[in-house]
Amino acid sequence: LVADFFCGSGTTLAVAEKLGRKWIGSDLGKFSIHTTRKRMIGVQRELKKSGTDFRAFEILNLGKYERQHYIGVNPTLREEQKQKQLAKKEKDFVKLIVKAYKAESTNNFKTFVAKKAGRLVAVGPINLPASRLFVEEVIKECIEKQITKVDILSFEYEMGLFPKIQEEAKAKGIDLALKHIPREVFDKRAIEKNQIQFHDVSYIEVKPQIKPAGKRTPGTVAIELTDFSVYYNQDIVDNVIASLKKGSNKVLVEQGNIIKISKDKDGIVKREVLTKKWTDWIDYWAVDFDFESKKELVQIKKEDGKIEEVWSGNYIFENEWQSFRTKKDRSIELKSVSHECEKGQRKIAVKVVDIFGNDTMKVIEVNV
Repeated sequence: LVADFFCGSGTTLAVAEKLGRKWIGSDLGKFSIHTTRKRMIGVQRELKKSGTDFRAFEILNLGKYERQHYIGVNPTLREEQKQKQLAKKEKDFVKLIVKAYKAESTNNFKTFVAKKAGRLVAVGPINLPASRLFVEEVIKECIEKQITKVDILSFEYEMGLFPKIQEEAKAKGIDLALKHIPREVFDKRAIEKNQIQFHDVSYIEVKPQIKPAGKRTPGTVAIELTDFSVYYNQDIVDNVIASLKKGSNKVLVEQGNIIKISKDKDGIVKREVLTKKWTDWIDYWAVDFDFESKKELVQIKKEDGKIEEVWSGNYIFENEWQSFRTKKDRSIELKSVSHECEKGQRKIAVKVVDIFGNDTMKVIEVNV
């Protein structure tokens, strides 16, 4: 058994797989795990071509320990003291997020906790996805107090919330930005070095292509990826232009586009958009043709010391088909293979990983 607990780009694991060894890899960086996943799939494809056996592998999330630390309370305290401790932890959590977002704390609002560059900021729950109800409360306060620019920060969002909720807010005159809180917010050094990036949420559009079952042939479903929209913005363009030396350039993100800013010897600034089309954002995408077939189970220790398996409420995404870019081949397929499916209704999940390593998932229901 080969173990590499800082697997980086997956070199050790790739060699172990080629030699037929069992292996375990781990890393704190999500992009490292994503790079390793692509590399291992590439190795397996090579082994398949040569007729060599290989094993399937799993990607496991070991838990949301940073968040659990913030909401964990001392179980020996009385109920009143527990509530006080929990309230303090939640307050400290909001302070941490506001500091990482480089915003200024504010009071006198129901849902807003800070302001930044003329926009009010709301922070979602620490241990739950931000729901439609939460976002609607934010929109309601915007209408009551004539607020037009809002940022909502959350670790997770309710499935299917966007882009519809943003379109509804826009119709009411509200510029609503939904952003993901990165795990790095719990790293004090990253905050001090201004290395925290809050990426905007993105959404996927797909088109299922269904072929009904015949008398002797099973029904099939293929998934076509038709759009992937992102609205990333680093809010630092003006600062970059001001600090950029003559004869140099820098690549950054502005309003959902990757742009290259160059300053020539005479100090004239030139902008070049590097992302020409929506597919340029996609690094990897995969399809699970039967999403709710495998429940996510977690082990919980009961008071009597026994271990019990409990359903977390989530389902495990199983890669049944994928397409991704490599260093040698930068092309990406936009339509999956046709997958045989049993007759009836089923849920299909599509997961996209963008060039920054952020993943977005969409679940659709089809009738075969």
